[in-house]
Amino acid sequence: MDINNLIIENIANPHELERMFRKEPEAFKKSFSYAWEQNPDSQVLAVWYERLHFKETANTEKASLLQKDFLSMGILAILAGISTRIIFHFVEQQAITEINLVFGILPFIAAYFVYNNNPKKNVLYTLASLFLISGVYLNLLPLEEKDSIILAYLHLPIFLWVLLGLAFTGNKYGIGSTRLAYLKFNGEFCILYASMAISGMLLTALTMQLFRFVGLDIEEFYFKNVVLFGAAALAVVAAYLVSKNLKLAKNIAPYIAKIFSPLVLVTLLVYLITVIWVGKNPFLDRDFLIAFNGILLSVLAVTIFSITESGINEKKNISDYINFALIVLALIIDSVALSAIVFRLSSYGITPNRLAVLGVNILIWANLIWIMLSYMRFLQNKTGPSTIQDAVTKYLPVYGLWAAFVTFTFPLIFY
Repeated sequence: MDINNLIIENIANPHELERMFRKEPEAFKKSFSYAWEQNPDSQVLAVWYERLHFKETANTEKASLLQKDFLSMGILAILAGISTRIIFHFVEQQAITEINLVFGILPFIAAYFVYNNNPKKNVLYTLASLFLISGVYLNLLPLEEKDSIILAYLHLPIFLWVLLGLAFTGNKYGIGSTRLAYLKFNGEFCILYASMAISGMLLTALTMQLFRFVGLDIEEFYFKNVVLFGAAALAVVAAYLVSKNLKLAKNIAPYIAKIFSPLVLVTLLVYLITVIWVGKNPFLDRDFLIAFNGILLSVLAVTIFSITESGINEKKNISDYINFALIVLALIIDSVALSAIVFRLSSYGITPNRLAVLGVNILIWANLIWIMLSYMRFLQNKTGPSTIQDAVTKYLPVYGLWAAFVTFTFPLIFY
């Protein structure tokens, strides 16, 4: 019997329709149109019509959305490249400082997030006004290498990074899981950007060599007009690819976290033992104290990366104990550094650098205490993994506020 008639005859028999579809799906789809035309009022066939055609419609909508996102990403990437090149021109003329180059990249990544998140007007106005105020204020500062101004230059990117997080989270800025997603985005972004940048460096080296073969040195021109443009545009492209759940970065990041964390732990333990053995003293050696703080920031970054990328499950595993050991180690380093800074402040007086380092060490110390206590309770089965994630994510605005305080007040207080 013709399958067209079989479909019509079995309208009241869903089981038989399903069996026919599974047995010969292509034949069923081809014959369905005739049955649907003959029985347009059938509710059963209406359900089958949606079932057979929904996927095709969904794919069309998804493709359209991807094309729209790709176009917006492309425009923003080009604008980032052009803006960075223009800013670099003024940097070369010594009209503005090099830190202005961040405004050739971060605002455009923020614009991409805003375009996709469609935040409320108050979030949008906050982002636009703070980016604008930061840019204007930065360029009102005198082009002098004073400690307070250099500190402002160093802290501004941290403040803008927190602003970028607001653009990423949009209306959900108060939700811990969304902030955690932003931290994961950063780890995956760095991996992807580094991978693409290495490819770009190889292309640059090949291009330089090819032109040298014909007696042309295009190094300066290529750097100013291709490398700079590409580096800025690539940041927007990487943000787009990570936000579209590119599997490369998402699959690699957890493995890097699991492999890198124990290596960092072992390396730092050996280093600290060696430091004690040779008698290095951060209380008296300023350069060693600076290096000590650099180690602290590195350990904090690795710890947060490991927590966000390797994930925390209800079932404990070796990664949790390694993360906890890293946190304890970072707390020991910070406690020593904090003591050394207080000692130097009491012995040699207050300076912008000492005050800035004291502030950031206090913030990190408090954050590490919170994370350590949360992890301790988690390992004792007193709380779930969400408490650790809260300790990591809820503290992010504090770093942004401190960075804003140093950026906007230190040049005025210590000028």
